Order: sequence, then C-alpha cells, then structure tokens
Amino acid sequence: MADPKGFMTTPRELPKRRPVDVRIKDWQEVYEPQSFEHLQKQAGRCMDCGIPFCHSGCPLGNLIPEWNDLIWRGDKTEAIARLHATNNFPEFTGRLCPAPCETACVVAINADAVTIKQVELRTIEEAFGSGDVKPLPPDRITGKTVAVIGSGPAGLAAAQQLTRAGHTVVVYERADKIGGLLRYGIPEFKMEKNIIDRRLAQMEKEGTRFRTGVNVGVDITGSELRQKYDAVVLALGATQWRDLPIKGRENKGIYQAMEFLPWGNKQALGEVTNPEINVAGKHVVILGGGDTGADCLGTSVRQGAASVTQLEIMPRPSDERPDAQPWPMYPMIYRVSSAHEELDQRVFAVSTEEFIGDGNGNLKALRIVETELVNGKFAPVPGSEKELPCDFAFLAMGFTGTQSTPLFDQLEVELDERTNVKRDETYQGTSEGVFVAGDVGRGQSLIVWAIAEGRSVAASVDRYLEGETQLPSPIEPTARPLMV
Repeated sequence: MADPKGFMTTPRELPKRRPVDVRIKDWQEVYEPQSFEHLQKQAGRCMDCGIPFCHSGCPLGNLIPEWNDLIWRGDKTEAIARLHATNNFPEFTGRLCPAPCETACVVAINADAVTIKQVELRTIEEAFGSGDVKPLPPDRITGKTVAVIGSGPAGLAAAQQLTRAGHTVVVYERADKIGGLLRYGIPEFKMEKNIIDRRLAQMEKEGTRFRTGVNVGVDITGSELRQKYDAVVLALGATQWRDLPIKGRENKGIYQAMEFLPWGNKQALGEVTNPEINVAGKHVVILGGGDTGADCLGTSVRQGAASVTQLEIMPRPSDERPDAQPWPMYPMIYRVSSAHEELDQRVFAVSTEEFIGDGNGNLKALRIVETELVNGKFAPVPGSEKELPCDFAFLAMGFTGTQSTPLFDQLEVELDERTNVKRDETYQGTSEGVFVAGDVGRGQSLIVWAIAEGRSVAASVDRYLEGETQLPSPIEPTARPLMV
C-alpha cells in the first residue's frame, strides 16, 4: 500500500482554484498548478483496502489503489500504464466525472475520501508532459472495417480500441469538429479544447479516421454503411433535450442549454467576437440545478450578464449524506461548483409557470411559484407566485432520449419505450452487425459509463468480426451503478 498512516496523518486537500475576480475575466481552466510532491501525499492517503469499494463505484473498473501507490512512490510511467489499462481518456474523466469512486472510498466511511479524481488527472497530465502518451498502432491489420457513428466519449473509446485491435475504423460526426458534447457542451473553463485535440492526434497516428460534417442517415444512408463496412457502432448519444411547453414559450430569448453553450465555446476560442447568443448586460435565468445549469452559469458570468438566477424544482439538498443513500452510494448532497463560487443565486423548490413577454415577442420575465411534494408529486404553494426579471432563459433540464433519425429505420434497429436503441447482452442491436454504445442505448448518463460502454462494445465487435477477442469488456449493457 501507499503511506500506511497517510489516511490518518494527511488531510484531504485539492488544488486551489484561481481567484474568482481573476478567472471570470478569461475562459481558462479554474485550478492552479499543484506540486507533484503535494499530489504524492494525497495519493498516500489510499488504504489499499482488502475490498476496494472504489472499484465498484467506477464503471471503468479503474485500478485505483494500484496507481495511487505508484504515484506515492514516484513511478509515473507505471502509474499511467495502469491507468490506461482501464481508461482510454483519463484526461476527460479527471476533469468531468463526478467521481463516484470517491463517495465509495472506504476512507469516506468516517473521514474525507482520497482525492482519486485529482490523482487520476495529474497522472495523465504528467504522462503527456513527459511524452509517455504515445500512439499504439496495431501490430497487424485485420482487413475488417467498422463505422462508428458519433464522436462523444463512447464512440471515441470504441474507435480507439477497435483500431488498436487492427480494424480499419472510421468515426462519423455531424458537427464540424470531433468530440460531441465534450467539445460543444463542456465550457472551456472546465476543459480546454486542446485537451481533446491532443488525444485525437494520438488516435489519428494510430490509424483511426475521422469524417466531420456528415449527417449519417442523410448524407450517407444505412444501406451504404452496410455495403461499405463489416460492422456499425451507434454512439449517437441522448441529445433530445427536455423542453418546457408552458405559456409564453414562443417568446424570443428562451433557449436550450445546448443552444447556448456552443456559442460560449466559440467565443472562448476566439472563433467569434460577438456570439449569436450573448447575455452581456442582460438578466439571465437558468432552469435546472445540475451540472449543465452550472455550465450555463459560468458561461453567463464570463459573458458579463447583469444577473444570473438558477432555479431548481427540488428542495435544497442536505449538507450531509442522506440516510436513504448510505455509503458507498453516490449521495445527493448540496454541492458548490466553481461556477457557484463565482455567483451563487440558486433558488430551490420552485417551478416556472409562465414566460412573460414584453408585447413585442421578447422575453421580459418569468412567473415562478414555490413547490412542495404532495403524494409524491410537486404541487404549487398557494400565494407564493412572483415574477423574476429575465431577458434570457436557458433550459438545462436534461435529455429525454436519442434524437429521431432516418438511420434507425435504414439499419432496421428498434427502439424501446424510452427511445433508447434496443440491444442484447453483446451490445448488438436488433439488426445483425449493428452495435450500440453509450447514452443512445442506456439513456443520459455519466462520462465514465460512456467510456466503459465504448470499451465493452469494442470487445463485442471484435469478437463478432474475428470469432474471439483479447479486448477487455468492463461492463454488461444491463449493469447499473451504485448511484441513483
């Protein structure tokens, strides 16, 4: 194990975030550098448990105690080897995953968890800095071809694994750049896009091919895919956003979060100077209290909004782990993101009843009402109605499933009642040779589940093409996490 007394003698400590008044003036990532010696002490808090519950908290099955110990000992090369053994993209998960491994950490039963996520992130950054992240082209080419539809984390993980197995893999993306929601939905201050680009450069050198600006199902049909490729992987994500069809929805100024966030990224990267959705000097209300809502908050602050209010229909979570969510489950507790440090105007237990226009088709206010749970349903509290000034409203209420596409009929795959693509225990859809990975098959979920499914579907495709596989398969498609 690492430091035998580390969990008792070293307190949990994360890198400091840059001062708020400094970071809101730019789009760079919010954390300050951390010395490697400080990281080693944090890794030394790992107990190397007899039963490492952090493994059960992580869908990828990351070998957490092993690389904690290696970092504590200063063996960076072996640490990244053990990390890459289960995770293709630790630089993504180390920034974006909510770290269910930490809430399942044994130290967290009665103390603060090991900073697993930070050790993971720093391990991969040290590896990139030292040149230890090298292309791994296959030893042989099988002659088999695979089309991967969608370039989010599930599609990229499947593509990299299949390329390394020797197959010729082409990734199709309808947007103008590769990355899916990683590129267009994650603000620059959470993950700078050069982080994606350097990994794509590795994948290209390994042999993965990328085709952007292609709307599969329209620009290229399912039958054409069938003729050209030996297998098809659907990794389209679950991008059908949840709407709020209430009175006044037609007013101008109401956008989905995923209509707003890409403009913030374009602005951050200098691709536009005056984005089409610009909240500078305006009153903003965000509907939805999750991570996407916080992303809209941080983006609005950096654009210079006059005010930003975030609404959540659920009551304020408790500061402590609820009894109904005991260790090692992922608890629904009150959390403060970096964006909330910058401006925290969250209002809990409220519902929006009407978008109020100014008479000229523009949004000017929201009518909201307090809510309470009655027989398991949210009910308005009489007499609690009020109006909020609002020039822009962003809907960050999650996704309901995958978007409709002609591709499904063309490939003859079936959907379930939640509009997810049906699949069997091998990740194969209802049409032979078509496989399904990520949110398009399981519904909206975490980045770690997407990567785990991408790795698992790659193993199934390789077995389908070759009769056997040496690729690892972390999870079955019916698996469910410990968290809600």
